[in-house]
Amino acid sequence: MRMARFKKFLYLGYYIKNFDRKKFREFLVYICDHSKKTKSEILVDIIKSSVKHNISFLEYAQFGFYCLDDVTRRTYAGTGYMYEYQRVMNPPEARRILDDKTLFYRSYRPFIKHKIADIKDLLIFPDLSSSLVKNPSGRIVFKTYNGKCGKNVVIKNTDNFRDCTLIDFMLKNKFDLAEEFIVQHPLLMELSSSAVNTVRIITQINSSREVEILGCRLRISVNSTVDNMAAGNLAAPVDEMTGCVNGPGVYSDITKPDAFLHPVTEVRIVGFQVPFWEEIIDMARAAARLHPQNRSVGWDIAVTLDGPDLIEGNHDWCKLLWQLPVRRGLKPLLEKQIDNYSM
Repeated sequence: MRMARFKKFLYLGYYIKNFDRKKFREFLVYICDHSKKTKSEILVDIIKSSVKHNISFLEYAQFGFYCLDDVTRRTYAGTGYMYEYQRVMNPPEARRILDDKTLFYRSYRPFIKHKIADIKDLLIFPDLSSSLVKNPSGRIVFKTYNGKCGKNVVIKNTDNFRDCTLIDFMLKNKFDLAEEFIVQHPLLMELSSSAVNTVRIITQINSSREVEILGCRLRISVNSTVDNMAAGNLAAPVDEMTGCVNGPGVYSDITKPDAFLHPVTEVRIVGFQVPFWEEIIDMARAAARLHPQNRSVGWDIAVTLDGPDLIEGNHDWCKLLWQLPVRRGLKPLLEKQIDNYSM
């Protein structure tokens, strides 16, 4: 998937306009301390790397480019490459089924075990409100149809609501979905109880229409109500065959050390066995086959005492969550997919 040089300069403009300057300054100080290079040397290298490898300024730090040779740098998939790749694999006209949470829950209902309803259903079927208010978790999660990365999510106790006030609350606060709060498996609760810790399974439908697994990661919350890396949480690699965590948890913040034990609970991360692993993989493969117009999807799956529970599918699955936990660039896996489709 070749890209014209002028387009890379367009991406450079995007990176300049949108990067987190405060975080960048923190990373720059860290890089200078650990690379023994001056700020000027690092800044020049960042610009060159951004154009040549189509990565953002923060990704230069997160991928550790300041200590990598050019051959190794080429193996990393950054923001620009991922945008182009996912646009090919998940065409814009096909993405709505993943972007719209109300459409997603209707389309992938067989894989969703927790109670869930959108505002239209609640208005038409009053019993749904009663069912949600009486759900055994004692909590309800409210979402907007287009929320991303844990944004626009509110969790409320059920005793705040009666059947009618549930709908009133959603209408007043412009929420589109109400869901039963998921009670995760006790082993995951022991690992971290601050949020539901989900498994990210990245699937790829190849040129032979078979489902491949590009990566498995466990997202681990750290004193957070969500488990996203962007919110300061950990992610760890999981062995596809066994479901065993085979590496430490990592942050997207390069100033924080890898975690072999959870920093709060002190439960060991390396060697942690994800429950119901075979069922999780089976669910991800089946979900990938259901609407194959989206060929490359990152599935977020919760694990309960009753087995896996599908949360969402991401057409723009995260390059950091994919590559940082394994400490290597994985772009060759995507280049192989592109080459095979082009044959």
